[in-house]
Amino acid sequence: MGPVLAGVLQMVALIAALALAYRPLGDYMAKVYSSDKHWRVEKWIYKGIGANPNTEMRWPAYLRSVLAFSVVGVLFLYLLQRIQGILPGSLGFSSIDPDQAFNTAASFVSNTNWQSYYGEQAMGHVLQTGGLAVQNFVSAAVGIAVAVALVRGFARSRTGELGNFWADMVRGVIRILLPIAVIAAIVLVACGAIQNFAGIHEVGQFMGGSQQWNGGAVASQEAIKELGTNGGGYFNANSAHPFENPSPFSDLFEIFLLLLIPFALTRTFGRMVGSLRQGYAILATMVTIWVGFTALMFWTEFAHHGPAFQIAGGAMEGKETRFGVAGSSIFAVATTLTSTGAVNSFHSSFTGLGGGITMLGMQLGEIAPGGTGSGLYGMLIMAIIAVFIAGLMVGRTPEYLGKKIGTREIKLAACYILITPALVLVFAAAAMALPTPAHSMTNSGAHGFSEILYAYTSAANNNGSAFAGLNADTQWFNSTLGLCMLLGRFLPMVFVLALAGSLAEQKPVPATAGTLRTEKPLFTGLLVGAILIITGLTYFPALALGPLAEGLAS
Repeated sequence: MGPVLAGVLQMVALIAALALAYRPLGDYMAKVYSSDKHWRVEKWIYKGIGANPNTEMRWPAYLRSVLAFSVVGVLFLYLLQRIQGILPGSLGFSSIDPDQAFNTAASFVSNTNWQSYYGEQAMGHVLQTGGLAVQNFVSAAVGIAVAVALVRGFARSRTGELGNFWADMVRGVIRILLPIAVIAAIVLVACGAIQNFAGIHEVGQFMGGSQQWNGGAVASQEAIKELGTNGGGYFNANSAHPFENPSPFSDLFEIFLLLLIPFALTRTFGRMVGSLRQGYAILATMVTIWVGFTALMFWTEFAHHGPAFQIAGGAMEGKETRFGVAGSSIFAVATTLTSTGAVNSFHSSFTGLGGGITMLGMQLGEIAPGGTGSGLYGMLIMAIIAVFIAGLMVGRTPEYLGKKIGTREIKLAACYILITPALVLVFAAAAMALPTPAHSMTNSGAHGFSEILYAYTSAANNNGSAFAGLNADTQWFNSTLGLCMLLGRFLPMVFVLALAGSLAEQKPVPATAGTLRTEKPLFTGLLVGAILIITGLTYFPALALGPLAEGLAS
């Protein structure tokens, strides 16, 4: 069997598994967020934090709750890192430096999981399990909660109430993320991933020295790392490490986990707004982009240029032989089109155009299918933009799901799509203009610029994957990337929740003969085109200086 055919069969198996899970999981999540009943353990949590889950919130109150919870998370995780040296189970590791502690706290609370440290050489068991793994759960639940609030904005009318953040967040953890993560962790242990609290131990003698590894609750953290589209690896090699990702089957299973909830949320959306066809239209848009990007990645990485490429069957530099070109390509596209950031290969070692594809996947806004929650609300914002463009073409007021897209709505949507590119391009320009940040680049020229551009693209879009080759453990990068992660996560949420409140207050508009049918393939095509054109106009000059220049020169 050839490597290309093997890759195609992996894609077929992945699509079949996602299709089987799509309906039951999507319907289940719709029931979770529509129920008015609380489980006993949830009531204990509400009582412990002093929250009333039955109180409906308008968008400012919902936003304040999101921000307050996240601020506490940043402070707690920062403190935990600063006192690691006196914690039990620290494995002898010292406390984390202030700038790196800030970067890591911002990273995991914002669901970015960017890492400027070597996990197995810096973090003990308490910090890994009690700090980072906890944020993997709650940051993912926050993203889903904000997406559900926007869906309620479309579904409700003549009210500004969007639900209760505390109930949405707790249910996301208890009823969705935790049960699936437990099952996934068991599967990963069966595949060979480790799960223990062992200390540092010597594993062999090599060239006069010794190699040491520490154990850890790796399988459980790996499960929620992928399921919650987090991406932070227990080990520096991330999902290329055999303790995290032992085999080709576990590799495909991890890709399945990171795509599972974002795709299924489209059915949740359709169920909650009362039109499954609307959910299918959003799903079709996501799948079109995902499959198209994967096909492009196959083409760039399997393109044979010379005998070395032909013998290896593709561009094997920086890739695990366990997964090959196909498994690495599927993983790279899935992880950059979602906000996961996990990697099973070095994206810096991909071909010039292949590295550009991973970068472009993040620059789309990670909406195909995107992160847990963030992918859905990002795609719905783009749907509003597409409806507005269609309205300009035919000269009528745009409508989406029975709601008029007026001046206020389009301003909020425009602010959403502008904030992330502004962060990426301004900070990348500053890093290239100042003398000190450029010293962190391993490479010069177009590839060196790609290292900088990728880092800020990953941070501002809350992805967390690294291009490799960039020394990001400096005060400049720890501080600016941390700031990018926080602003890139929470500023868009402001516009999403404000938009949700505006939509919820509207009176539904009945469909007429002139209403754009947003559940039809025509709208799916319009939406795909709008996404690609807007992203291209925004990032093309920067991409032309980096991956495009490198790819065309090779």
